[in-house]
Amino acid sequence: MTDLILASGSASRRALLANAGVEATSIKPNLDEDALKASFRADAMSVRDQAMQLAELKALKISARMPGLVIGGDQMLSLGNRAFDKPKDMAEAASHLRALSDQAHTLETAIAIAEEGKIVWRYLSRPKLSMRRLSDDSISNYLSHVDDGILSTVGAYQLEGIGAQLFTRIDGDYFSILGLPLFPLLDYLRLRGVITP
Repeated sequence: MTDLILASGSASRRALLANAGVEATSIKPNLDEDALKASFRADAMSVRDQAMQLAELKALKISARMPGLVIGGDQMLSLGNRAFDKPKDMAEAASHLRALSDQAHTLETAIAIAEEGKIVWRYLSRPKLSMRRLSDDSISNYLSHVDDGILSTVGAYQLEGIGAQLFTRIDGDYFSILGLPLFPLLDYLRLRGVITP
């Protein structure tokens, strides 16, 4: 049977696979994402292309030294042409929430699979989320009810928790919002015989 590796340290992606009954070894690729993003942005690369490039680079880095199918994923938030990275602290989280308040933004959720050092499959999901109008008080109240786990998420929210209260509407795949386009991935893994129908 083909080995399956998740090129990620993301607890959310690991949990999504495990909950779907998919066994994968998790290996963090340790890319310098800040430097890569700075390079992408200097070249005026679109936010969606930045996400896909990072997903592919993560998969390729592990695939170059490990056999099997390697899943790389990345998620970036775009508001118009502006890319949002994970907030560095709670103050920056508050700043991000103020910018996203009363706006619709897109989560560019990219996934790529590498095998023997080459990309063999890729997929991009683009769910759109509409945030309600947030006052400074409501932002402070929200941040007082969450822990620093939100600093590991773009947008400073976790939709599967109290972060759901920030929104009026979502359009698109729920699993993609959590960081992994699960249904297309499962289809590909079935096609490859990694999981059974």
